Amino acid sequence: MRTASLQRLFLTGLLTLLPLWLTWVVLRFVFVLLSDVSRPFVEPILEQAAASAPRTLGWLDDPWVTTALAILATIGVILLSGLMARRVVGQRLLRWLESLIQRVPFASTVYGSARKLLDILQTKPDGTQRVVLVDFPHTEMKSIGFVTRTLKEHGTGRELAAVYVPTTPNPTSGYLEIVPVEKITPTDWSVDQAMSFIISGGAVSPESIPFSVPRKVP
Repeated sequence: MRTASLQRLFLTGLLTLLPLWLTWVVLRFVFVLLSDVSRPFVEPILEQAAASAPRTLGWLDDPWVTTALAILATIGVILLSGLMARRVVGQRLLRWLESLIQRVPFASTVYGSARKLLDILQTKPDGTQRVVLVDFPHTEMKSIGFVTRTLKEHGTGRELAAVYVPTTPNPTSGYLEIVPVEKITPTDWSVDQAMSFIISGGAVSPESIPFSVPRKVP
């Protein structure tokens, strides 16, 4: 078999396995994260149940059972939290927890910043489009970004935008760019469309996207 044919086969196999591998990495990260949250609570209960009746309940002590029940418990807590957040009692409890967190110096900063970012992404912006394109990492390339707020340049009063540029395929990490408003390219994409575009590495997206900064009509 020729070298060129081997290269084509290798490239075809790599492109076939790469999406599967990325899916496995993301799912493994999510499942491990979910199981680790509830594992300290679920594991002692399963160990006690298995020790009380080794013949009939000994299988509860298997690692896969612990992981599966820990994931289910975490998902149940998340769904219950969402249900409680829509109730008056849950909203009062959430406000009480937030007031408690705000008393801790470092925790209040982290929680307040994360809460504000999520609230911003869930609401419609005023005066500027939420999903934009910015010149990053250089002027010949653009990246998807989310405008979190606008501010003024000291001395000149020029309008600037704080733009969060997430990374692919994990949008929870990224860069914060301060960009002049006239240099950002607005889009008509929703936050959901932009997140799908980022997580999928560009595979899931609308058919068209603006690339050049629109010129202002004099």
